[in-house]
Amino acid sequence: MNQHFLTIEQFNDLIRQWNGKQIKIVKHELDDFDETLMDLSAISYSKNGGTIDGYEPIYSLNLNGSGIIGTTINKYESLPSELYEIPLEDSAMYEYDGSRFIVSTSRGVYTIETIES
Repeated sequence: MNQHFLTIEQFNDLIRQWNGKQIKIVKHELDDFDETLMDLSAISYSKNGGTIDGYEPIYSLNLNGSGIIGTTINKYESLPSELYEIPLEDSAMYEYDGSRFIVSTSRGVYTIETIES
């Protein structure tokens, strides 16, 4: 597939078209890997205070909706809240290959795709 980088504005315009769809989010962050299935109901961004050590992000992409998260292979449980937060930073890279988004930050890589039902 033809993969290309996006500006945050292009990313925002495209991902908002997925509102109301079921999505899969795969997170690979440091030594943490999980998969979340969500009925996407809203997309927003937040600005946080951040922390001196840089652990808390200044900006976040907020994917809202009900869903489940994979805790171990083939075992899922309900999301603890109807919010999936992806930490963003000025150096984040946004890619789209026609069927999925890849958000890369210094903390990890997040892949977002729709699930055909």
